[in-house]
Amino acid sequence: MPIEHARACLELEAEAIRALIPRINDQFAAAMNMILNCHDRVIVTGMGKSGIIGKKIAATLASTGTPAFFLHPAEGIHGDLGMVTAKDIVIAISNSGETNEVIGLLPALKRIGTPIIAMTGRKESTLTQNADIFLDVAVEREACPLGLAPTASTTAALAMGDALAIALLSARKFTTEDFALYHPGGALGRKLLLTVENVMHGGEELPIVTPDKTVKEALFSITAKGLGAVLVVESLTTMQLVGLLTDGDIRRSLEKGHEFLDKPVAGLMTKQPRTITKDKLAAQALNMMEKNQPRPITLLPVVDSEFRAIGIIHLTDLLRQGVV
Repeated sequence: MPIEHARACLELEAEAIRALIPRINDQFAAAMNMILNCHDRVIVTGMGKSGIIGKKIAATLASTGTPAFFLHPAEGIHGDLGMVTAKDIVIAISNSGETNEVIGLLPALKRIGTPIIAMTGRKESTLTQNADIFLDVAVEREACPLGLAPTASTTAALAMGDALAIALLSARKFTTEDFALYHPGGALGRKLLLTVENVMHGGEELPIVTPDKTVKEALFSITAKGLGAVLVVESLTTMQLVGLLTDGDIRRSLEKGHEFLDKPVAGLMTKQPRTITKDKLAAQALNMMEKNQPRPITLLPVVDSEFRAIGIIHLTDLLRQGVV
């Protein structure tokens, strides 16, 4: 039954991965140390399904602190070996260890002097015999009921590549900040790299009034700038922040009448509002908004080291940037 074959496939592939655990041995440690001591690049190569796995391994290495790229072996023997130097390291993937295109690279790699890590299922293969280090990814059998399609063998190679990348990540003391640096377009990158300065409104976009202006005048400024609040500064010369007035403050006051609209902003504004500086992470601004007491807030004034108003950051800015 197809369902039974699907379950059997997963069982076989899981077994193939479990079988790798005892193979995290001296050869694995040697491969890891060789890569750690390499000051150039790791070049991963493989043909067909092994090549697809190789591309993923190279991508994982590159994104976790080990410079790496994939070299197609057929392209390699037709000129792309010019990318390879004696200071690089090659990880060659072939389940049989006899893949023609991969074996075809060996004479040139030997002549260049590039160290080779063989990731293969056959210790006695041509690839293994010509490699400096052997990573054993042998499987008892493929999950394919015909024994033809690479399944368990490619899963094992992928898992071994992940294990190597994670061991290297740990040895390099790779941090979340490092990871974010290589993933600036991802959610983690946005959270760890975006600063308040990157998303705040400043300059002509900044809604500002002085304390002597009326609430009505402040309301016009709030409406014109469209940020739901106005920063109250001591003067337009000093720009010292003295308060914050939001449209919410005005709406709540309207329940008691509208006479306050002609009174100075100073009587209605929030004095000493929560603020943030432009160098802080945007994620920190979000945390301050969410953790504000007694209730969350949707915006923060941005000040410099002398408490001069230089910007304002709104929750919707963080939403647009994917920080939330």
